[in-house]
Amino acid sequence: QVQLVESGGGLVQAGGSLRLSCAASGSIVSVFTMGWYRQAPGKQREFVARISNTETTNYADSVKGRFTISRDNSRNTVYLQMNSLKPEDTAVYYCNCFARTVRGEVRDDIWGQGTQVTVSS
Repeated sequence: QVQLVESGGGLVQAGGSLRLSCAASGSIVSVFTMGWYRQAPGKQREFVARISNTETTNYADSVKGRFTISRDNSRNTVYLQMNSLKPEDTAVYYCNCFARTVRGEVRDDIWGQGTQVTVSS
């Protein structure tokens, strides 16, 4: 069993900042890619950012220049620094992990429970 635990969400005014964290634990041998997705009520889950084990990053156009993803490989932890937040950033943010497990599986469907980010105008 692989566990992903997100933290750092909350309520912030437009223009403010938050930093999300996601720590992977459990039956993980190695982590290839970690990333963030978000989902607002009534909308599909959408890609936000991801970072590979070689620290190659990708961002959605909607957050590029405002969000920064990083990782601590020794802790299997990924961070999302969110600056200049907008009301349209309001969503539940989910951590995703692409990893090899103790069972020998290579999985890309590992998700955390999500953390709520609410940006007020």
